[in-house]
Amino acid sequence: MTTLHPPATNKPEPGSPAPDDETSSRDVDAPSAAIASPSELPPSPDPLVIRRKALLRFAMSITALTVIGHAVLGFEQPPIVPIVAVALSYALNVIFEAIDAWAWGRTPEYAGGGSNFFYFLLPAHIAALACALLLYTSVIWPYLLAVTVAASSKYLFRVTVRGRRKHFLNPSNTGIAVTLLLTPLVGFTPPYMFLNNTDGPVDVLIPLGVLMLGTMLNTKLTHRLPLILAWVGGYVLQGVVRSLLFDDPVLSVLGSMTGVAFILFTNYMITDPGTTPMSTRGQIVFGLTTATIYGLLITTQVAYAIFFALVITCALRGAVIYFAPRLKRVRSAGTSAVPAPATH
Repeated sequence: MTTLHPPATNKPEPGSPAPDDETSSRDVDAPSAAIASPSELPPSPDPLVIRRKALLRFAMSITALTVIGHAVLGFEQPPIVPIVAVALSYALNVIFEAIDAWAWGRTPEYAGGGSNFFYFLLPAHIAALACALLLYTSVIWPYLLAVTVAASSKYLFRVTVRGRRKHFLNPSNTGIAVTLLLTPLVGFTPPYMFLNNTDGPVDVLIPLGVLMLGTMLNTKLTHRLPLILAWVGGYVLQGVVRSLLFDDPVLSVLGSMTGVAFILFTNYMITDPGTTPMSTRGQIVFGLTTATIYGLLITTQVAYAIFFALVITCALRGAVIYFAPRLKRVRSAGTSAVPAPATH
């Protein structure tokens, strides 16, 4: 039998001074000090808090750009467009959420007080202003069509992820893409509009400011920097390949990357946390896939390919989420159905 002895203690010699706090802290066993109890560890960030911070920052930034654009920069859309678009988006999202919650027997996401209702409306706010910013026409109804498609796509196209039904199409991008496809009189916002009333260094500072703000938000809050790098890198790669295969000038192919519209798409559209992967590997695949599809669409002379490429990529991701577990169950069932070899 092994006898357990109490651990030896380092007692001071008689007459020696007692160890002070600093000396005692250095005498603590290093591995024991490095392992903190769960109660001493800093609390992990609440995903809901992070999501709400991200939504609020994006909503504030796109609202500021809209106001400054109409008041200072010279946006050419009617000023009533963003107001009507936001109001319609609020109403549609509340109505669709109430219907969906009733149909599935769940509590609406906006229930639970004013704070929940406020944050529930932020995605609708962002989607509406994105449609108002990136579409270009002289009449109002195409903007309303885009907002309606954006809101309805969140509830019509859903897959089950970890027991929850989630949309897989980027709402604002889907609304813009469908509107561009169905209404020939609507176009994409021309790049010059974001710098209509500016000149000199300001023409550089505005895109740079939008780029820095969007990159900071995506790095700290949405953690979509790998997706951004994959998308931008893939965009450059497809531009170089096109220039080699089809003699397209590299500078003209890649020149659009310096515009505010491309920066907005890169930092505020493709990085939507609700419709993009969370893992680094998934983000890289998503970004490269979008860039590859964009290059293929441009090669076949498809206009507004950047929006259609993102719709196709989101749809492919939704199909993978839907079919992957079903195929896994089929393979598992097939494996279990194979009889074991007889043993003699």
